[in-house]
Order: sequence, then C-alpha cells, then structure tokens
Amino acid sequence: MADPLPKRSDSIPPDRLLVLLTEGEMELEGQFVWGSNYTFLVQVADQELSVMAVYKPSAGERPLWDFDLASLARREVAAYRLSVCLGWPNVPPTILRDGPHGPGSVQLYIDAEHQEHFFSLRERGSYDAIFQQLALFDFVINNADRKGGHCLLGHDGRIWSIDHGLAFHREYKLRTVIWDYAGRPIPADWLDELGALHEQFAAGQARCQELAQLITPQEIEAMNGRLRDLIETATFPQPGPGRNVPYPLV
Repeated sequence: MADPLPKRSDSIPPDRLLVLLTEGEMELEGQFVWGSNYTFLVQVADQELSVMAVYKPSAGERPLWDFDLASLARREVAAYRLSVCLGWPNVPPTILRDGPHGPGSVQLYIDAEHQEHFFSLRERGSYDAIFQQLALFDFVINNADRKGGHCLLGHDGRIWSIDHGLAFHREYKLRTVIWDYAGRPIPADWLDELGALHEQFAAGQARCQELAQLITPQEIEAMNGRLRDLIETATFPQPGPGRNVPYPLV
C-alpha cells in the first residue's frame, strides 16, 4: 500500500480532518524549545492522508497555582469547540487523544508566516474585524494569555488563533495584548451571534454540552455570565482589575 499523502490541510473537510487527528498514527518529529510546557511537532497519518500537528501532553504541563494540573489540554479543546459553536475566530482543529507521552491535546499545525504577529498585522488595517472578533472571543473564554505571537498569519491568508490552555477560569483573568477596541460598540451582527451562542447553552444543544466534558459547571456558568455582560453592555470589554496584559507581550 502506498504511503499516505501529505495534503494541504485547508483542502481537507473539517470532519475528515478531525477523524485523521483522532485516529491517525502519531509520530514525533521534534520538540518546540520555547514555552514553559512540553510541546511536540508530530505527524499524524492514516492510510490516505498525512498532516502535521502540535501535541501537548498533559504530563508535560507545568503546575500552576490557579489552574488544575492536566487541565490545559482540555481547555485547548474547549476553545476550539466554542469557536465552532460561535462561528469565529479561526482556531485550528483540536482534539484530545493518547500519544507517545500520554494523553494530551493535538492541534492541527498551521503553516504560517512566523515573522508576523498581532503587532505587525494590526498595522495593515485589513485584519481589524478579525482582531475585534478575537477580542470578544478572548473575553468570553477568559483568556489569561493572549500574546501577540498567538495570532498567526497562515499561508492560506487567514488569521489563526492558538494557545488557549489558560482559559475558562471562573474568576476574571483576562490578559491580552488586544485592547485597541475597548469601550467601542459591538457591531449588531456579532451581538446577534453572541446572543445565539448564549441561547444554545440555555437550550442545552449537543455541541455546547460537549464543553461540560472539558470544563467545570462553575466555569461554564461564569462563561455564560461573560456572554450576558457583552450582550447587555453591547460594548467591547474594558481592562479589569489587576494585570491586564501577558508577559512577554509576544
């Protein structure tokens, strides 16, 4: 049988891509040397296709005082699933599975322009709407670590949002470099989409109920509260108490 063929991930249907990431054979290709947690580049392949992915084993997570040990992988997956429910932003397909170093998250690797990041991309102006959506998304998931380098310009021309392990805490912990829109009115169509997401949770729709397997009921309740805040104020979030930007910024 012929070897599986590498293929542009944007040409693979999302459902097929999730099956490949979940069931394909995983082979370690290398380790990312930056960051505080163990992160590996892997190839995931089945009999037909092969893609590159980022594997973050739970066993390689550094203990944190405010996040449960081995929960970062689940939060990565929760952010992806919420982005699917909302319809934005672009979060690479992310799943939970076992791997060479135990269970963890596996996220599609984005072939990106690595010299680009939020601070360089915002100067162009053409990505303003995308960054506005990202600011709203980060508030909803309570992202405690939105660095500039977590915004990738893919070779497909899209902006991709990565690294959501420090998210969904029940206490306010938003730390982000995207404060450019604070206090501005939220466009009506995005308010409608946020409202629809809130209604999905209230109705217990299946896709949203999947989050209950990944984060706690208290964290889901707090997220619903943040959604209500956005809908009621109809404005982009303002910096809150404490430290409001991550370190380092990129």
